[in-house]
Amino acid sequence: MEKLVAVDRNTNGEIISFKTSSGRVISYRKALQEIYDGNITGVQIIERNEEDLPIIQTVSNDNSFINYPPIF
Repeated sequence: MEKLVAVDRNTNGEIISFKTSSGRVISYRKALQEIYDGNITGVQIIERNEEDLPIIQTVSNDNSFINYPPIF
């Protein structure tokens, strides 16, 4: 199982991609799919309305990616 270890953000501060523990860089949508498939652990998905992408949160106490390093 892989974990998310770093993030890439756009100019608005929104996460657009992740780096996994195996070194892969994947898009937010790809990360969602891999979490649903059970290939990535340590996070949970918060469903929202149909127009918005679900939110990916860490399962740690802070529920955020604030302390994750940037990918690049």
